[in-house]
Parts: sequence; C-alpha cells; structure tokens
Amino acid sequence: MPEKRYNKNSISLSGAIGLGTGVMVGAAIFAIIGQVTELAGGLFPISYLGGAVIASCSAYSYVKMAHAYPSAGGIGMLFVETYGKGTITAGSSLLMAISMIFAQSLVARTFGTYTLQLTDISPQSRLVPVLGVGLLVLTFIINLSGNQLIQTLTSLASLIKIVGVALFALAAIWASGFSLGSLVESSDATSVSTPVLGFLASMSLSILAFKGFTTITNNGAEIINPKKNIGRAITLSIAICTILYLLVGWGVAGNLSLSEIIAAKDYALAQAARPILGSFGLIFTVVIAILATLTVCIGSVFAVSRMTAMLTDMKLIPHRHFGMPGNVQQHMLVYIVVLAILLTIFFDLSRIASLGAVLYLLIDIIFQWGVLRVQRKKIQIMAAPMVIAIILDAIVLGAFLFSKAMTDKLIVITALVLIPALFIGEHVFLKYAASSDDQQ
Repeated sequence: MPEKRYNKNSISLSGAIGLGTGVMVGAAIFAIIGQVTELAGGLFPISYLGGAVIASCSAYSYVKMAHAYPSAGGIGMLFVETYGKGTITAGSSLLMAISMIFAQSLVARTFGTYTLQLTDISPQSRLVPVLGVGLLVLTFIINLSGNQLIQTLTSLASLIKIVGVALFALAAIWASGFSLGSLVESSDATSVSTPVLGFLASMSLSILAFKGFTTITNNGAEIINPKKNIGRAITLSIAICTILYLLVGWGVAGNLSLSEIIAAKDYALAQAARPILGSFGLIFTVVIAILATLTVCIGSVFAVSRMTAMLTDMKLIPHRHFGMPGNVQQHMLVYIVVLAILLTIFFDLSRIASLGAVLYLLIDIIFQWGVLRVQRKKIQIMAAPMVIAIILDAIVLGAFLFSKAMTDKLIVITALVLIPALFIGEHVFLKYAASSDDQQ
C-alpha cells in the first residue's frame, strides 16, 4: 500500500498518547505482574521501574529516527533507513510484527481469564481461548472501520482505563494502610535460585509493559506535527504508565503475599480486588481489564497492519491475496488476526509473554546497533543512550534466557529455532524476488 494513501495529520497528540498508552496498559500489568513477581520476588514493583528506564533509553533513538524519517511504516521504515532493503531489515521488521502478534494473543487470553472472574468457572477453562478468539474477531471488525474510529475509541478508552486502574491502585494502597506488604517479604518464593538473576530476568517481562511506545512510531506520518509530537507522545506515555505501574505494584503488594500473587499470576489484580473492595471491586477491576485488553488489541492490530502493509509495498515480505477483496492492509489484518487466534488457542499466557519478550529485546538490540553505527552522525544524535540501551537489553535478555533454560527449556528452543528460520526465510525470499525482477 503506497504511503500516500495514509491519512496525513489525522492523529492528534492526544490521539497518539491514546494509542501508546492504549497498547501499554493491558496484559503487561493485568496478567504479567504474577510472572514478574515469580522472578523478582518482593522487588516486583521495582522491576517495572527498571523496565521504564530501559524503555526510555531505547525510546531515545526511536524518537530521533521518527523525527528524521516520519512514516506510517513505523519501525519497518526506520530499519530501511538504517540497514537498507535487505535481510536484516526484512527479518527484524517481521520479528517486530510477530512480537506484536504475540502481544495481541497475550491480551486475548488475558481478556478471557479476567472475564471468567465474574463467574465460578476456573481460569484454566477452555473458555479462556474461546473468549480470546471472540475479542480478536471484534478487533478485526473495528479495524476495518478506519483510522478515525480507532483513534476516538482508543483515546477515550485509554483515559477511562488509566483513571480506573489509578483508582484501583489508590484504593488498594488505602485499604492496606499504606503497607509495603510483600515488598518487604523474602524473595525465596521466586522460581530462580539467584535473586539478582531473577530480578534481571523479570525486567525482560516488565519491558513488555512499555514497548507499546513503538506503536506511536508506527503511525508517524499520520501524527500532526510529527517532529514535535512523536517525542512528546512517547515521553508522556512512558511517564504516565510508569507512575501507574508503581501505584498498582504498591497496592497489590500491600494486600497479597508473594505466594498469593504468584498463585493468581494470570489474574493478580482481580485477586487483589476481592479482599479490598468486595464484589463491587472485583466487577470494577474486571470491567477495566476488559476495556484495557480491547483497547490494546485495537491499537496493536492497527499499528502492525500498517507496518506490514508498508513492508509488503516495498516487497520486503511475501504476500498473497488468496482471492480476498480489499487492499493490502486489509489482507494483513486477516493474516495478523488469524495468527493471533492460533497462538491464543495453543499457547498459555506465560509462554506467549516469554517469547514476546525475547523477540522484542533482540529486535531492539539490532535497531539500536544499526542507528548507532549508521545514523548517529547523519542525524546528529547522542551515542550514550543507545549504548546503555544495548548493554541493558543484553543483560536482561541473557538473564531471562538463562532462567528459562532452568525452568522452561521449550521457550529457549522455540526462540533458537524461530529467529534464525525467519531471517533465513527472508533471505531466500529476497533473493528469489530479486532474480524474478531481473528476469522481467
């Protein structure tokens, strides 16, 4: 889809912040908090602060690149500007798209898990993926409606859920008597033998709570005054979410023990709401979770469909119409939602989150390294934030893979197979496409 078809100046600053926070405030706080606690122990709220620091360092180069090359293709176009139209760009962009699809699947299962909290049905029920699939289908329908409706829905819903989550956190903190609770408990409940290793590994998952800022760059060409508003939107989105996550962590820690948080790791906020506010609090928390997951799905699918449509237009990824009507972006919507549905059906929350974290951290290292080598002098940006981002990414990724090698080897094996396969597949595709063009 040519970039000229995109709606220039159609997304305001508040709309961009809505897209960013809309993707951030979702499964990463509603579902992943238990998995973060399992690794970080009583330091789990601090893990989110660490994730914010790493995300902020990474965001610096994204902001500078988006200022220099605003595009509706987002990170895909930024990779093109840095690495050219080759295997690294194609493979990395495809990995980013897949990591976002993992995030959509994570959100879908979170939607199902929290919805069942309103019933007596077990969170391990097969209804969880069924409800998740329903959410993805609804997201697909909304995305077909166009950009303006998506912006309106995400902006309004983002405001409601941020206020709702903040109210939950403040009520939880008040109910606990401002107790630090499990923040001062021993970290013996963690699944990793070394507390430092567990804390570092936990930040790989905490980063998922902030990676939604890349959604803003994926819509760069459509944001009003992108050279100013992209950076503002990303900075404000990260700041809002950091404060929100710290408040939620404090509230949950003050009302649940470490073992209780870990036991209810897929629905920790709902579990914390029960003793605090009773049935009303549970219903309130679940409604906010449902709204949050819906918004995340809408924003994420919107962004990744734009990016993959642009990559298809540049002939960097394969595409087939299969007789479907509509344009390339609509075809991409179909492929994205179908893949997310399959992941929702066959993978659990823990593994979806783990694979998403591994893919995102690897992509960020590749991106930061490319900008540092190729773009630093060209667009005059500081090297320090990128160097720090690479080092921190590598440390937490290494710690996470090591911890998973001890507890869930399938995650490591899947990553080791999937990542090379995608790059090799892209190399073969680009080589074949080039030879086809030469013959014509």
